[in-house]
Amino acid sequence: MEPYQPLSRSIAGKKAIVTGAASGMGRATAHLFASEGAQVAVTDLDQGKCDAVVQEIADAGYDGSADAWALDVSNPDVITAVVGDIAQAFGGIDILVNNAGFAIPADVAEESYEKAWSPTLEVMLSAHQRMIRAALPHLREAEHPRIVNVASTEGLGASPGNSPYVAAKHGVIGLTRGLAVDLGREGITVNCICPGPIRTGITDAIPEEHKTIYAKRRVPLRRYAIPEEVAHMTLSCVLPSAAFLTGAVIPVDGGLTIKNA
Repeated sequence: MEPYQPLSRSIAGKKAIVTGAASGMGRATAHLFASEGAQVAVTDLDQGKCDAVVQEIADAGYDGSADAWALDVSNPDVITAVVGDIAQAFGGIDILVNNAGFAIPADVAEESYEKAWSPTLEVMLSAHQRMIRAALPHLREAEHPRIVNVASTEGLGASPGNSPYVAAKHGVIGLTRGLAVDLGREGITVNCICPGPIRTGITDAIPEEHKTIYAKRRVPLRRYAIPEEVAHMTLSCVLPSAAFLTGAVIPVDGGLTIKNA
């Protein structure tokens, strides 16, 4: 019998990029990674908001650190430039978390549907592959390269009036699986987190009473999650010890997707 082999559960010293990190799940992920000793690139559209998260992380006194970059993931040229700047500043990239997103309600019968379709697919699907392709040369040099794509339970089902978002999130799952196969021979893992009802900027507009009704009706755990609960699952996927986990699609939804009635 082979001797027991201890595997590392530490990301101390790892270099990570988190998109959409100025708020919600991205912000929680940046905090958590820094608290675990990683060097984190906090990226989002607004430089000031990224700077604020970096200051929060500095004030917390974590073992890790963070730096801010403004990043419009809908612009391929900006992606290439910013990922290159981060890799140069950090001396490499070990972890990429594709988290940036938004939600635009869209009625397929309305003329405004096209205005929702293009930016939704651009930011929440095309940008994922562009970020991965930009980071890939650096990930190939990493000891434990990890990619996590954040999709949604809308990638596992559908809600009405939301089809561009649903299409994008289904696409993220397909992209994850396809790239897990393509990159597996290089030891690069690619996994997907599917958050359910989470307290983020996207759900802020939902009245608290409606959140409570929905959670009690649809979610076995009978509540919305906080962003940190999703961030911890993301952390689990990027650990050095998670070397045999790839192509996984992991709901973090309080049981929403398994409940039939």
